[in-house]
Amino acid sequence: MHFVKAGEKLTFQGIEIEVVPAYNIRKRFHPREYGGVGYIVTVKGIRIYHAGDTDCIPEMKDIKADIVLLPVGGVYTMDAEEAEKVVSAINPRLVIPIHYGSIVGSLSDAQKLKELCGEVVKILPLQN
Repeated sequence: MHFVKAGEKLTFQGIEIEVVPAYNIRKRFHPREYGGVGYIVTVKGIRIYHAGDTDCIPEMKDIKADIVLLPVGGVYTMDAEEAEKVVSAINPRLVIPIHYGSIVGSLSDAQKLKELCGEVVKILPLQN
């Protein structure tokens, strides 16, 4: 087991992993001091950003990614409107909404992101 913190960069079997911050700004669930993280994984030149449990945070403006997995549930994480701001800042080729439909949020949250961002958003089937 290896614990990581924001700012670390690792390479595992040729796959680059950047650890980036993930936290809430206006919620108490994931304070910055908690040290939550997201990841940018680079595989064969494709950068995949998994934001983790987070709001739209200032550090996201510096992220470059081809594929972005963004939470949209809105209770413990950002909502669709905040996620749209992240999509605008990063300008990825593909956006996959996450963190909705089981504990909090619903398919309508993912659909709202698709309405806001268009065809770049791909809603994957929920698994039970």
